[in-house]
Amino acid sequence: MDRLREDEPGLPADFTLARDPWQLFSVWMGEAEAAEPNDPNAMQLATADEHGLPDVRTVLLKGADEGGLVFYTNLGSTKGEQLARNPQAAVVFHWKSLGRQIRARGPVRPVTPDEADAYFASRRRESRLGAIASLQSRPLADRPTLIAAVDELSERYGDGPIPRPETWSGFRLAPVQMEFWQNGEFRLHDRVRFTRDGGGWTSARLYP
Repeated sequence: MDRLREDEPGLPADFTLARDPWQLFSVWMGEAEAAEPNDPNAMQLATADEHGLPDVRTVLLKGADEGGLVFYTNLGSTKGEQLARNPQAAVVFHWKSLGRQIRARGPVRPVTPDEADAYFASRRRESRLGAIASLQSRPLADRPTLIAAVDELSERYGDGPIPRPETWSGFRLAPVQMEFWQNGEFRLHDRVRFTRDGGGWTSARLYP
């Protein structure tokens, strides 16, 4: 993901005065990548089932720009099926060592086949085989069954190309709201919420 430097014009020292949430997101993500030892791109993804019952799990952010936040999954997984029925979601990034959090929510749409193909091809061979072998979210008798499926696929494809299965793709969440939170002493935290307003954004500082 492209990064904007913190000292570039337009980003004030007090982040609650920022006017562009994507510039602020880029800076905070860059600082998280430099500080967090494991998976700084981890985010909690919340969806809802057909009864409105919420579901949440951790996924990895694989792309971010003004078009939205991109993640990938098996379309037959619980989250894939929930997003097909109700294409709206919310995410939260939490970086404990930095005392920061970002929340975002909005509609979700599938990435293009070309985007999914390109990302799938960039993954390690073992990860591609695992993505094909796993019937994600479905009951599994035991681990040897999964390993055997991966071994069979490895023999089938050999050193040749491994095509992306139609059941594996990605989604892009296009935020209508983004909130940035920073830890403060005595729980006097700093918060700013950006809300989509036509082609731009409005912002409001919030009580902690």
